[in-house]
Amino acid sequence: MSRAEPEPDWASWRRPRPTAAEQRWDVWVALAVFAGAMVGTMLINSMGPFPLGVAPSLSEQLLWGAALAVPLVVRRRFPVPVLIVVGAMFIAGQFRQNGDTFTPAVALFLAIYTAGAWERNRMAARWARIGVVVAMFTWLGYGLARFLLDPRPDFGMVAGPLDPVLASVLYSIGFNLVFFGAAYVFGNIAWVSARREAELAQRARELRDSQEQNLRGAVVAERVRIARDLHDVVAHHVSVMGVQAGAARRVFDTDHDLARSALHTVEETARTAIGELRSLLGVLRAEPADAPAADAEHSASPGLEQLPELVTAAGAAGLDVRHGTFGEPRAVPDGVALSAYRVVQEALTNVVKHSRARTADVRVRFLDTSLEVEVTDDGLGAAAARQRGSGFGLLGMQERVAVHGGELEAGPRQGTGFRVRARFPSAMPDSSIADSVNGKE
Repeated sequence: MSRAEPEPDWASWRRPRPTAAEQRWDVWVALAVFAGAMVGTMLINSMGPFPLGVAPSLSEQLLWGAALAVPLVVRRRFPVPVLIVVGAMFIAGQFRQNGDTFTPAVALFLAIYTAGAWERNRMAARWARIGVVVAMFTWLGYGLARFLLDPRPDFGMVAGPLDPVLASVLYSIGFNLVFFGAAYVFGNIAWVSARREAELAQRARELRDSQEQNLRGAVVAERVRIARDLHDVVAHHVSVMGVQAGAARRVFDTDHDLARSALHTVEETARTAIGELRSLLGVLRAEPADAPAADAEHSASPGLEQLPELVTAAGAAGLDVRHGTFGEPRAVPDGVALSAYRVVQEALTNVVKHSRARTADVRVRFLDTSLEVEVTDDGLGAAAARQRGSGFGLLGMQERVAVHGGELEAGPRQGTGFRVRARFPSAMPDSSIADSVNGKE
């Protein structure tokens, strides 16, 4: 069994590099920003004279737009360098009195957001954003100082309760606080969301691995139970062979017919035991080599005689169970009787646990060449098949029936309810001849 992987340290989690699709998306974002810069520049230049002075040439303004857009192509691969470059271009463009201020603001917002969402070095992401924000507010303070030192502009008609200059200063500060605060916070939220998504994906992988391990464990456990149930049966065959061989030895000189019959029984018993062992080994071929040794003491294996006790137990759980035997009852091999008992037990357990049935019918049929057990209920029909649980019980029944070369049918009935029917090839047990030998002796 492979050693479990150590639990990841989510506090020091590093976001994976952007995928090819995400990098292609960054190219489209950069093109959209450049297109916005071109449109904004054309519109602003078409409005007329600039209120802040002489604007640079149209070609220079378009170059400023390109200088802001190009770094965004690699914004997720190099978040902090892109943030620094875009911040510097933003201040330089305003210093040159570039007409378009909206598109540079969008580019700066994207750069701050991306540094918070994608920079793998969280310390660098924090201080780079803080540094750029401080630089922007320093530039804002410089602009406000120039605004206050210049002659008071004519604000025209005013209707507010505050002084127009004070209102302009408060508006600029408030707008920039919301702008940079939103870019900073949204970047952190995106980082936390990506980390949570990675953690959920890790938990999902662990859950799938755990489910697969539980499934393998359930299969192995069921095979071990089959081996323990058949242990007594195999031991019985060996005991019968010993009794028959001893009887043949004692009557060999006096009763040749009885000795021949006993030896024939030994031969048939040996073949039966070998067949069951081969079937068992085929089912248990994946059993680990270090499986625990069989217990020293085993209780008697249940059989068809104990079916009324199962019916009584199911009735105590609130289920109305009818039990009937059809055909001429006869002795069957212990392994077949045990497997038939387990099939009925599992089927009744499923009815009690996984359906809303009120009645169930247990039938045992002694046919000419086979033994058949059937359990039906009046539960949910086709819907019941989907609510039967994990399916480990049906898997166990299939393996039990397959050991004896039988057939299992399990599925919804026509209309309503569920049916489990198992058919076992049956034969007279070897103990009948042993009893005759012992009686003769």
